[in-house]
Amino acid sequence: MNANDWGKESRPVRSRTMSESRGDLEITAVVYELDTDCLVILYGGTRPHIGAVGMGQARPSLKNPEEASATSSVFTYVGHKEDMVAKAVSEDLTRRTGRNTVVVAGIHWDDLSEAGINHIRSACHALTDRIVSELSA
Repeated sequence: MNANDWGKESRPVRSRTMSESRGDLEITAVVYELDTDCLVILYGGTRPHIGAVGMGQARPSLKNPEEASATSSVFTYVGHKEDMVAKAVSEDLTRRTGRNTVVVAGIHWDDLSEAGINHIRSACHALTDRIVSELSA
């Protein structure tokens, strides 16, 4: 909260849970609306955990200041590969909603094939679309 927000009434925290499956791979998103900000927890697989955190902040596009864009920072625990999902989802949600967004990702399946990785990316993309729809409603 910045100094200009003191004394303003905030919105209640709302949450929702949604899942997307591709074959036998299911990704779940728990979405929290924290006033104008958004926190998303993405997990799936045999061992849900925290592997990476992506933080998106809205800004005007560098190419066209009339268009919305986002910048992000990602923190990844050693040995984890969720950084690409955390970055992509946090930037996409931020750009499309104009909200500061934090995405916590922890997805794990042993010996996942390239096709399996693509299924996870597809499920995360579909979840992003659903989250945007829910936040826009």
